[in-house]
Amino acid sequence: MQTLSPPTTTIPTPIKTPTRPAHRLTATPLPPSQLTVRCAASPQNGAVGGTRADWQSTCAILSSKVFTSEQNDNTTGSKPSSSRDEITTVNGHRSLDLVPIENLPKPLTTDLSPAPMHGAQLRVAYQGVPGAYSEAAAGKAYPGCEAIPCDQFEVAFQAVELWIADRAVLPVENSLGGSIHRNYDLLLRHRLHIVGEVQLPVHHCLLALPGVRKEYLTRVISHPQALAQCEHTLTKLGLNVTREAFDDTAGAAEYVATNRLRDTAAIASARAAELYGLQVLADGIQDDSGNVTRFVMLAREPIIPRTDRPFKTSIVFATQDEGGGKGTASLFKVLSAFAFRNISLTKIESRPHRNRPIRIVDDANVGTAKHFEYMFYVDFEASMAEPRAQNALAEVQEFTSFLRVLGSYPMDMTPWSLSRSDDH
Repeated sequence: MQTLSPPTTTIPTPIKTPTRPAHRLTATPLPPSQLTVRCAASPQNGAVGGTRADWQSTCAILSSKVFTSEQNDNTTGSKPSSSRDEITTVNGHRSLDLVPIENLPKPLTTDLSPAPMHGAQLRVAYQGVPGAYSEAAAGKAYPGCEAIPCDQFEVAFQAVELWIADRAVLPVENSLGGSIHRNYDLLLRHRLHIVGEVQLPVHHCLLALPGVRKEYLTRVISHPQALAQCEHTLTKLGLNVTREAFDDTAGAAEYVATNRLRDTAAIASARAAELYGLQVLADGIQDDSGNVTRFVMLAREPIIPRTDRPFKTSIVFATQDEGGGKGTASLFKVLSAFAFRNISLTKIESRPHRNRPIRIVDDANVGTAKHFEYMFYVDFEASMAEPRAQNALAEVQEFTSFLRVLGSYPMDMTPWSLSRSDDH
């Protein structure tokens, strides 16, 4: 039985800057972690199967086209080994072809809801600074956790991989701005698993230094999506200001407060105003009151799927490279595998294949045409403990060159309302 052990990577001390807290994790080139998975067969109430063999059989689908967790360290110029399971790299990983199930470790785990093994407070990484919406999402997902701010999304992934954090809570889509593509790419690049989701209403405020009036402002700074989500309201307020993009909403508030900028306002949460001593010039300035961001909870190992509550499963796949314009037919066949079993899709999105972005197709009539190759991200409402989900993915494998289950996890069924309390 393989065991999971943390890498021995030395963790660099974060460098304090005038506009960032000293304890915030910053981006530092780190060697890739080599993670393995361990088998766990302890039965749980509501979980599928009561024995190790039952659960291994249930998870066979998850193993059939998983690529290796090892990554090339491009900075050191290391060469890939000659293992038969290693093929071309895609988004930092190898092996896109079918790998026999018996040659792979079973992706089994225990339920991850209890406190971490070290007995300390649960540590949850998020992108941004204190007061960010991601921090609020981390607190909603894991009440009472120790939130660890990271300056980049990838640093949050690395924090979990290197055991600096136990979980990460990161945004994947917004009801107005759409998907956060960077995190979808990172889900494919890193070997973390989605173990839950949380939806957070977004309540924007216009913040400035105490005593500053709106007519004194010459610019407004915030995250690009926040600026776009408040565009019409800012116009209605009669503000003749320039709008400048910033890394994140709370970071913009911190920047205004730290540099004592009396001509600049920030769009952020009410909690950010409290943390950085700013006043709220305008409350609830988002153009749409139904502005909600969906976050996913990430862990080093997956959770055992269950059938006693609604589950969602996230996958990513690439259709078979078929000539003669059959790529569309393959996608149709993949989607039909879910339709025939009455499995509802809640999301489908394509992303260009990073390491194989262009496919050349020869056509005698029109010459040489270039087509993008895509990875498809799909969320569907079913648990991997259900036979219909297992059978659907078994059929999907027949029409894909690559398939990976990102996670099978409980759906966020908590009702929400737009209120100031959502920011805290």
